Amino acid sequence: MTAPAIRSPAREFWRRFRRRHTALLAAAIIALIVFAAAFAPYIAPYDPATADYDALLQAPTWAHLAGTDSYGRDILSRIIWGGRVSLAVGLISAFAGGFIGTIMGLVSGWSGGWVDALLMRLCDVLFAFPGLLLAIAVVALLGPGVGNVIWAVAVFSVPVFARLVRGSTLVLKQTQYVQAARSIGVSRFRLILHHILPGALPAVIVYMSLRIGSAILVGAALSFIGLGAQPPSSEWGAMLADGRSYLGVADHLTLFPGLAIFVVVLCFNILGDGLRDALNQKLQ
Repeated sequence: MTAPAIRSPAREFWRRFRRRHTALLAAAIIALIVFAAAFAPYIAPYDPATADYDALLQAPTWAHLAGTDSYGRDILSRIIWGGRVSLAVGLISAFAGGFIGTIMGLVSGWSGGWVDALLMRLCDVLFAFPGLLLAIAVVALLGPGVGNVIWAVAVFSVPVFARLVRGSTLVLKQTQYVQAARSIGVSRFRLILHHILPGALPAVIVYMSLRIGSAILVGAALSFIGLGAQPPSSEWGAMLADGRSYLGVADHLTLFPGLAIFVVVLCFNILGDGLRDALNQKLQ
């Protein structure tokens, strides 16, 4: 009897993930939105900043599939271009917060003692503020703008990743293979990089996908209240702020940017659930 073929971790993950049809659909939609944002100059039917005073507040038509705003600018083109800003805020801030939080969690969980106490008290201070309020405080200190919004959203993401990785590190450093590696003199850096980090990465990846959606939502909220992207930027939250004055008159000004935010955040959450199921072997 021949032994069964051993699948690589990547192939095993794909075998599990492809069974999650809703997660696959969400990943395809995210890929399509990212593609449209990346190639906005070639996909958008109009220049997002070009005004057409003969088509002010025009409802959706074949010429303007999502209508026009109060300056006659094409809403669909502005949504496609705005995806660049909104996705950049979500992706960069989530990755930055995840990177810093992962390092903090590894150092805290491995070192213990006063280092652990100091870093966790710092996280407790950040946890004491609601996420959006903390982001508003950071932007208020740094000033409005997309770059400062990215830093603000990254800051409120750090403590969650730090706590998540710290918990995984505390468990993994007690495992037999880590103890065996320590007993033969493996360096601390190599232990963390090659033995602790790979075990903590699945949880980080899953939460990262969920955090991207939250970061996009917070970034849009900051732009909505005037602390994020500034006019004439076509960021989705700023578009919602511009359209709220025309509710009941031209509802498409808020409908389509709101749908864009809703679809992207929902897809990232569904993708996160699919990644969790595929990476968690205990659920199999």
